[in-house]
Amino acid sequence: MKLNVPTLAQLSAEGKKASVVFWVGCAGSFDDRAKKITKAFVKILNQTNTSYAVLGIEETCTGDPAKRAGNEFLFQMQAMQNISTLDKYEVTKIVTTCPHCFNTLKNEYPELGGNYQVIHHTQFLKKLIKEGALSIEGGVYKGKRITYHDPCYLGRANKIYEAPRDLIKKLDAELVEMKSCKSKGLCCGAGGAQMFKDAESGNKEINIERTEQALETQPDIIAAACPFCNTMMTDGVKNKDQEGKTEVMDIAELIANANDL
Repeated sequence: MKLNVPTLAQLSAEGKKASVVFWVGCAGSFDDRAKKITKAFVKILNQTNTSYAVLGIEETCTGDPAKRAGNEFLFQMQAMQNISTLDKYEVTKIVTTCPHCFNTLKNEYPELGGNYQVIHHTQFLKKLIKEGALSIEGGVYKGKRITYHDPCYLGRANKIYEAPRDLIKKLDAELVEMKSCKSKGLCCGAGGAQMFKDAESGNKEINIERTEQALETQPDIIAAACPFCNTMMTDGVKNKDQEGKTEVMDIAELIANANDL
């Protein structure tokens, strides 16, 4: 099924504006696994008749990996390019499925003159439910054990703990917490540009340690709210030969599946 996704350029040419811009991010645009999260979220946006658009080819990396790796100059170049594009379209509100994009756009762009209301997709989905635009149908996940992994840039960095958990509870699933959760959540091992460098010496990869904590809860599903976390936890599940037993899914995918989208 072909998804209809409007771009800001298209809307501008028609003299229209979107109420919110969906910032897709590099992972959501190019990584095959993360593309599924992007599509799930778009299906929900379309189903709820949300007034949204994407930048499309005008969107470039927020600069998060460059900044975390210590290249402030490159970060500022990338950020200023994006701010120029966003301001050209008079963007005021942004929603993103990536906590890294979320954190950078929300907390670091204002210093460079980019001031926007930035929302993570779990917050946005919760808002849609509260407003009655979105309901979670059926009992696809009723009786399923779901453990939730807190992404660092969503949880500890921005104190967003409850929105994803509230959504899981709406699925009629049993939410089972890991021993390290919320403010004590353990990193998946991808943040801070670690995703793009070789492992350092040690006894165990961080994602393996985190996956072991998740599997201790005996979950049917490990829920994530970040494409990088999704990759790291999926690799951990493969490492433990639990692929057929435990799924790793984004919150948006869970809701899209529950609504048969």
